[in-house]
Amino acid sequence: MDFSVDMHKKKITVKREFSLPLSQIWDAWTKRELQDQWWAPNPWKAKTKSLEFGEGGSWIYAMVGPEGQKQWARADFEKINPLKSFSGLDAFCDENGNINDSLPVSKWSVHFSEKKNTTLVSIEIKYAELNDLETIINMGFKEGFTAALENLDRIIERDFSLAI
Repeated sequence: MDFSVDMHKKKITVKREFSLPLSQIWDAWTKRELQDQWWAPNPWKAKTKSLEFGEGGSWIYAMVGPEGQKQWARADFEKINPLKSFSGLDAFCDENGNINDSLPVSKWSVHFSEKKNTTLVSIEIKYAELNDLETIINMGFKEGFTAALENLDRIIERDFSLAI
């Protein structure tokens, strides 16, 4: 995995290659049954409340801790190019999807490209203010996101059949 932070441009870039065809990795990023299996870093679990994957749609989910604590978040999808990319805003929220203005909002752009039977996922996460980027880094984003992507690796390793 390639993880870099550009403080000047207020962005994080992550590149990760997976040993599955693009259509299956696309499904892992866009279908709730699959997202809930890997999105949260262990020992936390992701639990989707609602998902409308489409332009103008949103994903509201909780990361549920081992003692039942919940950290709510939402993704609002702005642009989707099927099997190629999607982008939108990501924010912390309450269980009803109301954005928490005291925490940073990020703009995600996720791109998918296939080479033989592997898929490269390239993610760019931008912030309006440098302080927002610093806050996310200090909250442990790199460690948490790395752990979540490793969850996806483990699912792939144990015969990850994405044909749902």
